[in-house]
Amino acid sequence: MSRSTLRVALLQHANQGDAASNLDLIATRIAEAAEQGAQLVLLQELHNGAYFCQTEDTACFDDAEPIPGPSTQRLGEIARQHQVVIVASLFEQRAAGLYHNTAVVLEKDGTLAGRYRKMHIPDDPGFYEKFYFTPGDLGFTPIDTSVGRLGVLVCWDQWYPEAARLMALAGAELLLYPTAIGWDMRDDGGERIRQRDAWLTIQRSHAVANGIPVLSCNRVGFETSPQQDDPGIQFWGSSFVAGPQGEWLAQAGETAQTLIVDVDMARSESVRRIWPFLRDRRIDAYADLTKRFID
Repeated sequence: MSRSTLRVALLQHANQGDAASNLDLIATRIAEAAEQGAQLVLLQELHNGAYFCQTEDTACFDDAEPIPGPSTQRLGEIARQHQVVIVASLFEQRAAGLYHNTAVVLEKDGTLAGRYRKMHIPDDPGFYEKFYFTPGDLGFTPIDTSVGRLGVLVCWDQWYPEAARLMALAGAELLLYPTAIGWDMRDDGGERIRQRDAWLTIQRSHAVANGIPVLSCNRVGFETSPQQDDPGIQFWGSSFVAGPQGEWLAQAGETAQTLIVDVDMARSESVRRIWPFLRDRRIDAYADLTKRFID
């Protein structure tokens, strides 16, 4: 690899039943990725267990933990052992009754490089996240690491061009999205295709509009809903890495898989020279973007 090449790994997997089992699997997969030269590892959203937001249940708060806490300690040990930077996703208990959907970045020496609290919180059938998570208050601030400045966002954030743009304007060299998204089992085949295509398209557009690579890691497998009238979610996987023109560098299927991809970190500069979107922005004309709606 050249000095400008960053080898990344995306760990796409199904829920293993509990935090210990999921972290054991993650440790094994990171060891395998590090053996293949991975320097940066991206995990999926809320990887320690099932996607519990399919229902509103106060007992689920028992699974939240402080940051730093047990999971950051374990992940830090894995990062230090294999000399990789890890982007992980945890259910953070900040204080009594105050919880966040939080991404953490572990440096290759095992230290906590930074965190990002999910800013956009959905509230849809099967995705009742507003019951659990307070919107983030850390802003769209990239996290500096030994492998670059990382623009870490989380799942629902991926639908918002404003979030990607602000990360890019703050100097992010990569956009990374831990994700948990899948199909409602009541949707027909056509609707499933449209939803997945929209998910892929919006994130590739962030790469194009900002001239930087995008990494998105989604979970796989079917997870039942605790609600009797809800058929559950089939997580569609399809984790991917796109280059700064939205080009596919790698894409996973719908089963457990580790994507290992070489990303040319120097390419963003050459792309931005021919597509100077940041140069031509009309920042003098965008004040209305801070309004909810223009009547």
